Amino acid sequence: MPSPTSPLPESPVPSDAKLLPFVEAGLRDLSALVALESVSAQRRMLPQTAQAVTDLLSAEGFTVRQYPGQVAPLLIAEAGEGPSTLLIYNHYDVQPETPLELWDSPPFVLTERDGRLYGRGASDDKGEFASRLAAVRAIKARHAGHLPLKIRWLIEGEEEIGSPSLARFVEQHASELSADGCWWEFGSINSEGRPMVSLGLKGVVCLELRCRVADSDLHSSLGAVVDNPLWRLAAAVASLRDSTGRASIAGFHDAIRAPSEADLQAIRELPDARGPLRDTYNITRFLGDDTEHQTRSNLTPAINVNGFHGGYEGEGSKTVLPAAGFVKLDIRLVPDQDPDEIVKLLRTHLDTLGFEDIELIELESSEHAARTSADNPFVKVALQAAREAHGKEPVVSPSSAASGPLYPFVKHLNVPTVIMGIGNIGGRVHAPNENILKRDFAAGVRFGVVFMERLAQAKPS
Repeated sequence: MPSPTSPLPESPVPSDAKLLPFVEAGLRDLSALVALESVSAQRRMLPQTAQAVTDLLSAEGFTVRQYPGQVAPLLIAEAGEGPSTLLIYNHYDVQPETPLELWDSPPFVLTERDGRLYGRGASDDKGEFASRLAAVRAIKARHAGHLPLKIRWLIEGEEEIGSPSLARFVEQHASELSADGCWWEFGSINSEGRPMVSLGLKGVVCLELRCRVADSDLHSSLGAVVDNPLWRLAAAVASLRDSTGRASIAGFHDAIRAPSEADLQAIRELPDARGPLRDTYNITRFLGDDTEHQTRSNLTPAINVNGFHGGYEGEGSKTVLPAAGFVKLDIRLVPDQDPDEIVKLLRTHLDTLGFEDIELIELESSEHAARTSADNPFVKVALQAAREAHGKEPVVSPSSAASGPLYPFVKHLNVPTVIMGIGNIGGRVHAPNENILKRDFAAGVRFGVVFMERLAQAKPS
């Protein structure tokens, strides 16, 4: 494979005019997919959406096999022949649309306003899938209907509930999923038009802490003699980290893999991220200073409080001592932290501080962190394609701050992975008014064509 500094064949970047019909067809696909309410948390329209995706792929010559999952079907699709094999991972399920009153247009109707396309799944992950399928159509048109590389596509419908079927499925179907590299399901383009590339994902474990002191709520006058479950939960949560955000759990950091010099160099080259975050979301408090931001985002684990619940939450006052309360947490992990070990350490931490009565419940499926080296030949091909397609230098992060089911791909397939997509910092993924920029959808199609053309020229090695 030519190195990024070697002479390259003529650029395969398509003109906007030639790309336009494929972009428009991809947006029609996206509109139809957004209309399918494939909310995995509520088991809505999952078989129907799996079939719709199957039909789209079959129409482009893919052989598609459906397999039952715990909640939704998993799909493996395959087409094409060539020197390289590209594995693409996407999902067709979406987050619940609530609260409905915060949407400015119907969540399951793709709606255009001021150059943005709004709808649940417009970004995560139906927009990503539709843009990649549009790129497949475009590259086939350039090659007289032939796909000049092998594409293996794994698409699931359980990602938004922790991918409970995926790890075992990848292990069982490893031979059907082997590839030279994997193109992951999301990514973004910044306000300057530079593609934001991540080479890994953090792990995650989701938990609930529960505390009960009575069979029913009590008059708050008894607070002088009866302990309060919300006080206990607040004290327990406060003990988990210090004022800088660093975890205070004994042994929590012991297994963390030291970053490589390549990781550290990549972080040194990353642009400021605090300013765009502050401007987009009006953030008033950050952890760490400017120099720490990218290190913390890429390489540092985090303990998050997702919700604190119990007692009276209505208007005005109600002098009540709650009988029970609960707190929802997630813990973002880095290589080589093991989710099961982290849960054990947390249980020991609580018991040591006298919180034996607080129940610890693990929610959904936990995930290990995973990361690909920036020196991998597949990564270099992807970055070169990004330079050509976007006309700008990509922004490369060793890891996304987010989590996903990447670890089984690394463990069972040993496949290098790049995370590149069409999202944007104001895309409101998982929130009301989820959106993509229409121009970013077109840019994603263009990148897909260039990326696949480069892979079709030679096998990364």
